[in-house]
Amino acid sequence: MSWTIRVAALADASALPQVEFSAGRRFLAIPDLAWLADADEMPVEAHQRYIAQGTEWVAVNESQELVGFLAAEIVNRDLHIWEFAVHGDVQNRGIGRQLINAATVFARERHLESLTLTTFTEVSWNAPWYSRLGFEMSSGDERLAALVRTETERGWPRRCAMRKTLYGSPNGREMSREVTVSISREHHPTSS
Repeated sequence: MSWTIRVAALADASALPQVEFSAGRRFLAIPDLAWLADADEMPVEAHQRYIAQGTEWVAVNESQELVGFLAAEIVNRDLHIWEFAVHGDVQNRGIGRQLINAATVFARERHLESLTLTTFTEVSWNAPWYSRLGFEMSSGDERLAALVRTETERGWPRRCAMRKTLYGSPNGREMSREVTVSISREHHPTSS
């Protein structure tokens, strides 16, 4: 099976919650997090907002069915990943890595400093997986620390913030200090 990563289109938005629901079923294997399998998915309206900003990517199979997505937003000098999911039927095939790569290329092209996210510390397909992709625990950033506090207050246990620092643009030139800023008031914890 093969797939393609592309920038999401508005027509994709209505199908993305089902991809997230499928990905979330994986939490049934972790007793104290099994409730996440039935947690609310990111609303279609949030997908539409990130799609309109050009900061959401999807993975599609040969039949053009959506099998994964990564929804992000430029916040200050970072590209923050709000939600990331790969359909349960096609996990562990490199789709997630390619979605992260697409976001990384986007961020470098815009001379952003890093990719950021919040995630579970002890779930194998969360913090340990992101670590293998170059993300590191981040404790000194107040914006990220505030997100972790909010998630903890909402009942999400053992959360952490992570950052993947981008060292310059793909062509090796120094990063520009000018960047577009877009801040969301909503928060949707990264679950996959």
